[in-house]
Amino acid sequence: MNATLQPRVFNPWLVAAAVVVPTFMEVLDTTIANVALRHIAGGLSAAESDSEWVITSYLAANALVLPISGWLSAHLGRRNYFLLSIALFTLASVLCGMALSLPALIAFRVLQGLAGGGLQPSSQGILLDTFPVEKQGAAQTLFGIAALIAPVVGPTLGGWLTDETSWRWIFLINLPIGLLAFGTAFVLVQGPAYLREERAALKKQPFHFDTIGLGLLVVAVASWELLLSKGQEWDWLGDPFGRIHVILALFLLGIGGFIFWETRTARPIVNFKPLRDRSFLIACPIIFCSFGILLGSSTLLPALLESLFGYDALHAGLVLSPSGFFAVAAVIIGGRLIGRGLDVRWLIGPGLLIVAAGSWWMSRMNLDISPGQVIGPRIVLIIGLSLIFAPLNVAAFLYIPRQLRGAAVGIFALLRNEGGSFGTSFGKTITERREQFHSLRLNENLDPLNPALTTFLDQTQTDVARQLGDPVAAKQIALQALGNLRDHQALALSYFDAFLIFAITGFGLAFVVPWMKRSVASKGAHVAAE
Repeated sequence: MNATLQPRVFNPWLVAAAVVVPTFMEVLDTTIANVALRHIAGGLSAAESDSEWVITSYLAANALVLPISGWLSAHLGRRNYFLLSIALFTLASVLCGMALSLPALIAFRVLQGLAGGGLQPSSQGILLDTFPVEKQGAAQTLFGIAALIAPVVGPTLGGWLTDETSWRWIFLINLPIGLLAFGTAFVLVQGPAYLREERAALKKQPFHFDTIGLGLLVVAVASWELLLSKGQEWDWLGDPFGRIHVILALFLLGIGGFIFWETRTARPIVNFKPLRDRSFLIACPIIFCSFGILLGSSTLLPALLESLFGYDALHAGLVLSPSGFFAVAAVIIGGRLIGRGLDVRWLIGPGLLIVAAGSWWMSRMNLDISPGQVIGPRIVLIIGLSLIFAPLNVAAFLYIPRQLRGAAVGIFALLRNEGGSFGTSFGKTITERREQFHSLRLNENLDPLNPALTTFLDQTQTDVARQLGDPVAAKQIALQALGNLRDHQALALSYFDAFLIFAITGFGLAFVVPWMKRSVASKGAHVAAE
């Protein structure tokens, strides 16, 4: 091999630190703006419902780039693509913070999402190539800390920045971080020899761009994100204007046509060959559902605390924040166990059962709980998810040939992100639908023959009349109090139903783990990858 193809050698932990920082920054931006939409709409003189496009546009652009990141890395060079992504993401963040209108902000968020889409798969690919297989557990531990902690702290950090400064700082904060990340990555990150050889071989071939594949992917991703964003607002298939039916048809045609075309064209923009590996195939739905549970619960739990317990965004985030310390500890423990030769399936399976236990514990809560009684189940849930992440990444990529790593990492990152989007939308839909159901069920017991009802109304009316001296107003206030109590109970039960579904999902996934290949991160464990 030509000596000029050999990269400079740096301490792998320095390289890991250099690539994890921009990954954390990008994942953070998927959730940091969620709590600031009302402030953004007010600051830009726009409708609050329109401000949701600040989130949707970013997610759609991000999802578009993730699966094609392997193709982009191969043609641009992974180091070049990684540095370009950091630079554009930082620039787009500054432009978002300086936007003077909502359309401009949305346009800059699209640019931010397109640039940020390359950061996760590129950083994970760099880690896979920088560390030997026996140290992949430790490498994926660092990546897991960034990917897990960022969406957890995002809403809390966004709420604090918005309250203490301005919503613009949720974007401007990326400037110093982005400059630091670009400088360290420029010095430390190098492209491996096999990727540089692959790029050199591609340059000798006529350039081919899969235009049809990209077009179908755009249709599928845009319609999917629109479904998740507007589905519940437009009543899903009950939409009287038929908008959801059209969007669903576009999604099915787009995703179906995309898969059909990409599996038959000679040079696809997204390579589906990694799905032939059994471990990778099984890991895909696990990562999708796991991040669905993570983002779904991270959205529903603050909403529950704010709507039913009167917390503000900052204090709701503080209740959730202790789980972050346990997440770091659990990820580190999992990484150490992987490094000692443990079959990672023994971490993934129990981790999913712990996720199920934490979600089930949340479903058993009630309206008399204290903040401390919320922290406990949240910690259990996050510990379970943290135990899963690094082992699942090891199992997913252990048997993937290195020439397919770029495609595999892109697909995996797409499923991770879209799982979070789906979990958020699913949680919102379940709570709103089940709230209606429970409200109707509770109404069945609100009749004059129910002694508990008559006792409540009589007692409340007497107490209010004693204070106001107006029996007519007291009766109306008693009825309103009863209605408020019913609404609170119905809303609480709807949240608990969503947590129960998360518990069932985690429990069911645990039983597919044994079908994965034996996955031990040690020398010679994966002949196919060499």
